[in-house]
Amino acid sequence: MLRHLYELKVFQSNIRCIMADLLKIEEDIVRMLKTVYDPEIPVNIYDLGLIYNVDVNEDQNVEITMTLTAPNCPAADFILEDVRLKVESIEDVKNVIVHLTFEPEWSKDMMSEEAKLELGFL
Repeated sequence: MLRHLYELKVFQSNIRCIMADLLKIEEDIVRMLKTVYDPEIPVNIYDLGLIYNVDVNEDQNVEITMTLTAPNCPAADFILEDVRLKVESIEDVKNVIVHLTFEPEWSKDMMSEEAKLELGFL
């Protein structure tokens, strides 16, 4: 019985460490996404609300679902590659896949308060 309790505590401790590691990676990803800009807009893509989802699995592989302000954005390839390269540069990240979607369609309501202020929408 004591052995099972010990194993359970070790297991719980390991889970907490994994969760803490994943949380740190997610924080690093957000910090890195805030360095990516659409060349035509002086606000980072994270605060613009272009990032819909960031998923980090237990193997430290990352999937990002994002959009653009317009489907015909001329900087689309540049922005997607910048996201991938910058997130891949994070030490604990193994692989990065960036999915582009236009559903839901992006709107100004998705922007952070800081972005709205910066762009004069407040």
